[in-house]
Amino acid sequence: MASIIVLTGTQKEDYYPLGRRTNVIGRSEALPIQILDDRVSRKHMKIHFDPDSGKYFAVDMGSKHGVLVNGNRINEDTALVDGDYITIGSTSMYFTLKDFDDRESALSHFKKVGERSRPTHMQ
Repeated sequence: MASIIVLTGTQKEDYYPLGRRTNVIGRSEALPIQILDDRVSRKHMKIHFDPDSGKYFAVDMGSKHGVLVNGNRINEDTALVDGDYITIGSTSMYFTLKDFDDRESALSHFKKVGERSRPTHMQ
């Protein structure tokens, strides 16, 4: 399974388990993953699982401001890997292949990942 952790915006630190279903992400209140951001389209992007490859893919659904994966705008189905950063509108999210029991364990995981990626400063 996989998860999304929201890193910025009004929903900072929200956690969404993705399962193996298709997840549409956007501003619409009818969506299971609603992002309250004026620069996010009603149906901005989707993340879907491909059982044949065992991978998750991000897809821009024709949004005005696009979808960035690790800072690069995507124009076609893009395979996601553990640790990818996704940006829609002004909101950044962290994608992980890990599944968590609850929000606290997801946030704890992300904080540990952030500590590992922090450079060591020599004095």
